[in-house]
Amino acid sequence: MNDGNKQNHVMYEDAYPLQKHLGFRMVDWKEDYARFELPMQEFLGNRYGIPHGGVYATLADTVMGFCGCYTGDTENRRMAMTLSLNVSYLAQMKGNLIIGEGFRTGGGRKTFFADAKITDNEGVLIATASGVFRYRTG
Repeated sequence: MNDGNKQNHVMYEDAYPLQKHLGFRMVDWKEDYARFELPMQEFLGNRYGIPHGGVYATLADTVMGFCGCYTGDTENRRMAMTLSLNVSYLAQMKGNLIIGEGFRTGGGRKTFFADAKITDNEGVLIATASGVFRYRTG
């Protein structure tokens, strides 16, 4: 057994409808952290042929929401909804894979705070984001 293999601890969930449609997938998920990847496709482009800013915002929102909801138990799913989302666009993508990473930075029993970074497979920091999320009950 390889204890260094990050995939050993990933608790996957089925992709939700928008995730399936856009094509991003979870590649890592643990307490206070989530990572999703999205291969660049032509339909993700804006009028200039580069990824639409909403694609980056959607990926940031997703990784931040997931990073605060990890339970380690597929039978005990935790859900959250976005209360606030701020995105800063920093650079144009150069590679062909969009990578979103979310980091839970604080919070309490009902809400949590998270940051995200959106990079590509060439190492370009494309966007950063921060958000506030509320845990859903029921």
